[in-house]
Amino acid sequence: MSFFVESTGNKEFKMVPTGVHLARCYRIIDVGTQKTEWEGQQKFLRKIMLGWEIHGEEDNGAPLLTEEGEPLAMFKNYTLSWSENANLRKDLQAWRGAPWTDQEVNRFDLKNILGQWCMLNVIQRAGNNGKVYANVDGITPVPSMIKKGGLPEGVNKLQLFRLAEPDWELYETFSKGLKAKIEASPEFKALKNRAPAPAAGGFDDMADDIPF
Repeated sequence: MSFFVESTGNKEFKMVPTGVHLARCYRIIDVGTQKTEWEGQQKFLRKIMLGWEIHGEEDNGAPLLTEEGEPLAMFKNYTLSWSENANLRKDLQAWRGAPWTDQEVNRFDLKNILGQWCMLNVIQRAGNNGKVYANVDGITPVPSMIKKGGLPEGVNKLQLFRLAEPDWELYETFSKGLKAKIEASPEFKALKNRAPAPAAGGFDDMADDIPF
């Protein structure tokens, strides 16, 4: 009796195509302090990752979905800084389409962006290793015409992970690569001897206003 093993080839990762796509923010992940290098200098900066689910169509009209039938996702890493020139602050202001209030300039609760909709400008470009990646190149508000037509239902559960109060149940759903990145941070290492905290609650207290 024969017993064959066959090559199935490399599974192609489906990228979000270049263009402007309707998107919903469903994930904020605190990845801790990470080592970065810029122009030959090493720095240690606190980082977060934002994640969006994409609601759009291929050029042929087919929905942008994974093989499992779920929305494609986009992610962008930011330095956790609220200074005037910080990319996080600039992107969120462009997203909301309105200047910050005096109170928000001093302190802004990132949880307010969870579940909110935007338009993501996505560009595919080659990295230093020659591979092509999809990148978030800009964020803008959803046009009124699209809002009037009705926004689709969100698919992914809203996810907020903070190393100060870790949701270990959520943590176990992360990819191996994301876990490794978080575990390399000094904030995670400081948690090693602590008992896992109970899973965080929902987001029923979030405001529904847009812009956030």
